[in-house]
Formats: sequence, C-alpha cells, structure tokens
Amino acid sequence: MLTLVIVIILVAFVFDFLNGFHDSANSIATIVSTRVLTPRKAVMWAAAFNLIAAFLFDVHVAKTIGKGLVELSAVNEYVILSGLTGAIAWNIITWYFGIPTSSSHALIGGYGGAAIAKAGFGVILLGGWTNTIIFIAIAPLMGMAIGFTLMVILMWMFHERSSSKINGLFRKLQLGSAALYSLGHGTNDAQKTMGIITSLLVTSGYLKTFEVPWWVIISSHFAIALGTLFGGWRIVKTMGQKITKLKASGGFCAETAGGITLLLTAFFGIAVSTTHTITGAIMGVGATKRVSAVRWGLAGRIVTAWVLTIPCSAVVAAVSYWLVSFLRQLFA
Repeated sequence: MLTLVIVIILVAFVFDFLNGFHDSANSIATIVSTRVLTPRKAVMWAAAFNLIAAFLFDVHVAKTIGKGLVELSAVNEYVILSGLTGAIAWNIITWYFGIPTSSSHALIGGYGGAAIAKAGFGVILLGGWTNTIIFIAIAPLMGMAIGFTLMVILMWMFHERSSSKINGLFRKLQLGSAALYSLGHGTNDAQKTMGIITSLLVTSGYLKTFEVPWWVIISSHFAIALGTLFGGWRIVKTMGQKITKLKASGGFCAETAGGITLLLTAFFGIAVSTTHTITGAIMGVGATKRVSAVRWGLAGRIVTAWVLTIPCSAVVAAVSYWLVSFLRQLFA
C-alpha cells in the first residue's frame, strides 16, 4: 500500500510539473511579447514567484478540491491515480497543439470522471461543483473587465504623454505585474495538487483529518515552479502574439487584472483557471483599441477547448479507471 501511495504522489507531482510547464505561457506571455524580459529571464522570474507563493497564502483552494468535489468515502488510490492520468493526458494533447486550456479543469474533470466510474454520479458533491462551473465563465469575464477598466484608466491618465515615455515607465512596472500574476498562479494551481495528495493521504489512512501537510505545500509549489522554469513555448506564441498585440502598458494591465482575479478567488477558495483568467484579461486590454484588435475567431476556438476540458479529461480518467480495475482483476 505504501509503495502505491508513493507512486501516486510522484504522479501528482508530475501533473504539477506539467501544470507549470503548460501554464508558464500564462505567466510570461505578456512580458515576453512586450520584450520586457527575454523568455529565459521571464520563466525564471515567474518560477521564483510561483515558489514564493507557498509562504504567503492559506490553502482554501486545496480544501475545495480535496474534499469539496467528491465524496471522500467513495475515493480510493486508484480513483486518484486514474484522475491524474486523465488530466495529464489532456494537458499533453493540448500542449502539443498549442491550445491554452486549463490544467486545473483537466484535474477537476479527471478526478470527477474517475470517481463516477467507480461509484456512479451519486459520488459527486454538487455544491462544490457550482462555483467551479460558474467561474468557467466568470473568471475570464472578471479578467476581461478589470483589464479593460485598467487600460481605459491608463489611457485617460497618460493620453497627453508620448508613447515612448509611457512604454518606458510600464516596462519597469510590468516586472511587478508579472510577479503579482505569478503569485496568483502559484497559489491557485499548486493548491489543486495539494488537495489531491491530501485526499490520497486521508483515504489511504495516513492522515486522520483533511489538513494539508507542510511538506505537501512546499513540494507542490516547487514542482509547479520547476515546470514553469522549463516553459511551454508553443502556448506562449498563442497567448502573447496571436490573440492581440500588446505594448508594455497593455501587458501591465493584463497581468495586474489576472493577478487580482486569481488572488481574490483563491482567498474565497474558488478553484478557477489561470489560463481562462489571463486570456480574458488580454482580450479586455486588446478591446480598448478597437473590437477588431482581438482575434475573436481564435478566441472562440480557445473557448471551445475550455468547454471540452472537463468532460474530455473525465472520459479519459474513467477509461483509465476501468482499465486499471480490469488489470487488477486479471492479475489478482
């Protein structure tokens, strides 16, 4: 049993690493596209603040993921392993095609799909899923609204100043906004892996109550920071260049809007997608120029991928659970 638990924890850290790798584009795309930092320096900056987040915030999101979505009494090690498998598979597929989908929703979908495969739909705690489903729409809209508002305010404040002076100022300020966003990304996404690992420790009897151990917190942040350090370059191009063109002032507004949204939702324990949030923020900033400045066709394809993430990862996880169950019976 202990060996199996250790293996699943390692698989969880693999997912966490891939989460950082997949979502590094969210943290660095704007600061790279505005040429404030080189890609190498940008990922180092983002990874550092992903790790620093471990020491600054509570674990409300981890509790939502770990005990608020699925009835823990119906969960076992194989459910968690299958859920992680579904999430990892979806992440790899979307990374390969350069689609900025949500690692968070892939994990949530995988976890739910594997649990349903084991115990049926009755295992799902509908109350815990309400905010998650609602915020698929609300998180990017929050990012869009805040990004749009910040950009309008800056345009009004600096409309009499030369473009070169404004960009020079915001090239410096963007370091702070990128750090804020990376703090939000770290605290939001690392906690999802923490919740899964803590659920594993509770269901396997190694923890009596759902309290996230300190070593799980540090390890989860380290794994996501390491993944961010390696970077998912295919998605950087989509996020930083294809949706809309950004200057330093726009990058500052997008990152600040994304960071504010992520930290607010993390404070209330709402599991949201960092990808959805920053994409919405970038669209909001781009829309201040003119509506046609945003490539809405590409945005529409991205949104379609968002909608498909939870059900697709759930199906992969369910198939994984059935396959694992078949192999266990075969070799029993």
